[in-house]
Parts: sequence; structure tokens; C-alpha cells
Amino acid sequence: MNSCGHTFAPVSRRGMLQHTAAGFGWLALSALLSEATQAATSPLAPRSPHFAPKAKRVIFLFMQGGPSHVDTFDWKPELKAKAGKSFGSGDGKSRPGVLLAPQFEFQPHGKSGLPISSLFPEVAKHADDICLLNGMHTSNAAHPQASIALHTGSVNFVRPSLGSWVVYGLGSESADLPGFVTINPTQGQGGAQNYGSSFLPASYQGTRVDLDQGGIPDIANKNLSASRQRSQIDLIQEMNRKLLVENPGHRELEGVIQSYEMAYQMQSSIPKVLDLAGESAATRERYGIGQNATNSFGTQCLAARRLAEAGVRFIQISKGGWDQHKSLKSALTENCTATDRPIAALLQDLKERDMLKDTLVVWGGEFGRSPQDQANSGDGRRHNNRGYTMWMAGGGVKGGLRYGSTDEVGDTAVEGKIGTHDLHATILHLLGMDHTKLTYRYSGRDFRLTDVYGEVVREIMS
Repeated sequence: MNSCGHTFAPVSRRGMLQHTAAGFGWLALSALLSEATQAATSPLAPRSPHFAPKAKRVIFLFMQGGPSHVDTFDWKPELKAKAGKSFGSGDGKSRPGVLLAPQFEFQPHGKSGLPISSLFPEVAKHADDICLLNGMHTSNAAHPQASIALHTGSVNFVRPSLGSWVVYGLGSESADLPGFVTINPTQGQGGAQNYGSSFLPASYQGTRVDLDQGGIPDIANKNLSASRQRSQIDLIQEMNRKLLVENPGHRELEGVIQSYEMAYQMQSSIPKVLDLAGESAATRERYGIGQNATNSFGTQCLAARRLAEAGVRFIQISKGGWDQHKSLKSALTENCTATDRPIAALLQDLKERDMLKDTLVVWGGEFGRSPQDQANSGDGRRHNNRGYTMWMAGGGVKGGLRYGSTDEVGDTAVEGKIGTHDLHATILHLLGMDHTKLTYRYSGRDFRLTDVYGEVVREIMS
């Protein structure tokens, strides 16, 4: 009998378990609902890296077409001295041809004396922030395959892109923006594979933004008010989440739930972050916005800085037209003029905002170009996957460093060689991730960005 005068019959252990079974079921259901809700609403929530990162985000400047390294960032005085001489073994690795001298002058820049071509006078002012990777090489000399390899690590199979792996591993720092944004991606040469998520959940694929066409098509709902949209989405999401409880781990359903919520949030967040009207006249002038040569790429770079500030984890900017089999001098001058000032402005902006230290900026194409002339034209170069240059800045990378080298004429990487898997392993490491542990179970086995390869290039890290 208790204090109220009620008498309770004794309960056996078996009876207690029988009566509390429903409670255990409720607890289990509650846990499932909690897990399903978390998976459905926050697949992009920030996650802890494997170890302390040097970089929090990546801005990848993709120069599609194969920029000529021997005319931009790989100084080869011997190439100038041997111009006009025959070169190449004819063994399929280096096709015979006549050497073509560098078409532009190189000068040392900064306290480090980093040699940079006259094509990049503004970028050269940041020489002490830049790490030249002169020993790059890749497995394929065809644009589509090399582009896909640079972005996904694989030539033969459809695999998740670098940006998708980064966001899968770390999530995003923004609650109302995608974790991975690709600005003005180039057509062809890999296409959507370059920013696709493949077998990773769809939440991690890149969101395409075409600034020249106004951003993201159909971003606004013209038929419903914001409050009515919210009510509609809440109802749909409630039904989807109940369905997810019945089908736990259903990746497509999780992707639908996330995409509905993100699409609603992006209606206000994307136009706001891409609206450059609030930037000062001095900032816009620094990026070359409003000037014919630099307006397009300058707009991309300024948008990238704003996206980085807003918490987007991986941002890609693309510039095509670097495939100079002919008209090398004029076409290369045009491309570098279009990109030099905006890139320098981006680096300066990041420094002034104290963001360069934890923003990894990566510049480069899918391969480089040959030291040989293209068919003796005197104004063109062939594809070259054996040796070329990319560069990094910020994000824990040593500035003012020239790491690795090609041979004396710039044909083949011979020292400090960095392959595609090594590049990816190094980028992930700077972000605090062990590339051998960043895996995803698919079709019965664990996959990773670097497959079974990749060495972290620790020598370039500060």
C-alpha cells in the first residue's frame, strides 16, 4: 500500500519485462526517428576530420585545355638555348619534334625569387604565397580522360569527384548553401562527371552555378509564397521521414529529403551570396569587373570568395580555352590576361580577411604542353602529360617554394614527381583527412578517392 491507500500486486520479473516491452519498442522507435531525422536534415552537417587540419576549404581554379607550363610557371633556360633542335625518342613517350623556345620572359619575384612568366604580372606579386608544383604528371594525354582523372582519380570508371569526397568527409560549414559549388563549369571534357557524386549520396554532388546565365535556373518559386512553400515542404518532409524509418539507409530517399530542404533554403541564400552589388567600387575594380577582358573570370573569383566566406567547403572555378595547338602567343596572352588580375585579387582578398591561411587555392589544368613545336608551325605546342605544373597557395602550404622539376627542356617530370593520386592525397591531408581512411562502402567493397595509390607530399607543407 502506498501513501494514497492504493495496493499494488507484486510483479514478477517476467511480468515486468512483458509490460515494459512496449517501452523498449518506443525507445527503439525514438532512436530510429532521431537517426532518420538527422540523416534526412543534416547530411551536410560539419564533421570532425581525422586530425587537425591546416585548411578548412578549397578553391580550385581549373584551367581546362592544358596550360603551357614552359610559358607560364616552369622556367627552362635550356629550352631557349636549344630552340630549333630536334627532340624526342620516338618511343611513344615523347614524339620527335623541334623544340620551341619559351614565348615569354621569366623573372624572379618576391623575396623567394620564384620564377614566373611575364604573362602573370599580378599573380607574381603573390610569389611568396605560391608553391609551384613543377613535377606534375598524369596517365593520359587526352582531354576528356585527363580531366576526369584530375577530378575523380579514375579514367576508366565513373567515380565521385574530389569535391564530393571532400564534402562527404567534412560536411559543410553552411546550413543554407551546398557544400560543393562549381561556377561556370566547362562543357564537355568530362562534363557533369567532373562534379558528380557517382555512388556517394546525391547530397554531396556539386551544385552548378552559371553566373553568365544569372546563377541557378528556376531558383525562385513564383507560384507560392515563402510561408506556403514552408508548409508544403514540412508536410512532404514529414511523410518522407516516416518512409525513411520504414526503409532505413535508403540513400535516394535521403537525397530527396535533403534536396527539398536545401532547394527551399537556397531560394534566399544563393541570390544573396551571388549579389555583388554590395561590394565596393574598389573591390570590383580590383577583380576587373566591368572590363571586357577580366569581367567574366573576375565575377567568378569574387563570387568564390563570397561563397567561401558563407561556409561553402569546396568551390571550383573553370576557365576553358587553354588548348593551344596554334596561335600560342595570342591565345595564351588572352587567357592569362583574363585570369591574372582576378586570381591576384582573390589571393589578396583572402589575405586581407585572414582567410588564406585556412583556404587552399589550387591552380592548374588536366596536363601541360610539350616543349616541341606543333608541326613546325612556330606558334603552338602539343599535349604533354609526362610533366607539367600546377600551383597551390594558402591552406598550410609553403609559399615561395618551387617543388619538383621536369627535365632541362620541360618534357618529363624527373624530381619531386606528383601524380594525380598524390595530388588528391595531399589535398585531403591538408583538410585533415587520411586518404586511406576516407572510404565508402559500395557494391561489396570499400572505395576511396585515391584507390590503392597516393602519397602525401609533406615537403610542401608549412
